[in-house]
Amino acid sequence: MPTGILVWERVRRYTMTMPPLARLGDLEIAVLEHVWATGPCDVKAVHRTVGSRRRITLNTVQSTMERLFRKGLLAREKVSHAYVYSPSHTREELGARMVEDVVSRLLKGEAVPTLEAFVDLAARTDEANLDRLERLIAERRKAPR
Repeated sequence: MPTGILVWERVRRYTMTMPPLARLGDLEIAVLEHVWATGPCDVKAVHRTVGSRRRITLNTVQSTMERLFRKGLLAREKVSHAYVYSPSHTREELGARMVEDVVSRLLKGEAVPTLEAFVDLAARTDEANLDRLERLIAERRKAPR
């Protein structure tokens, strides 16, 4: 099993090739969550779960999936008369890219406030995360450059 550093390096290299992200809305995130969880699916399948829960139309789900496709976050393949959509990126790749975008746009790439916020968040979420961070830092220091 790869270490945390190796996984992060793979994600970081991959996200460098992704286009800049626009803000994602709640419905877009719900659709991505569904596609990550279920794998390739068509608009009707997403509407049955995501759309019916939110009481939105099939057309709204279809428009959302088209937008995600245009943003490069979903891939699609024509099967018979419908598109089957699949994720273009893993949840981890997209998460890493979103963090990278926020840091570069909002904090102008400043490392100290970013690191402080990240450590605070890790500690608030679960004290054991601080131990994980220490292990990741130790792995990074040992890794060849």
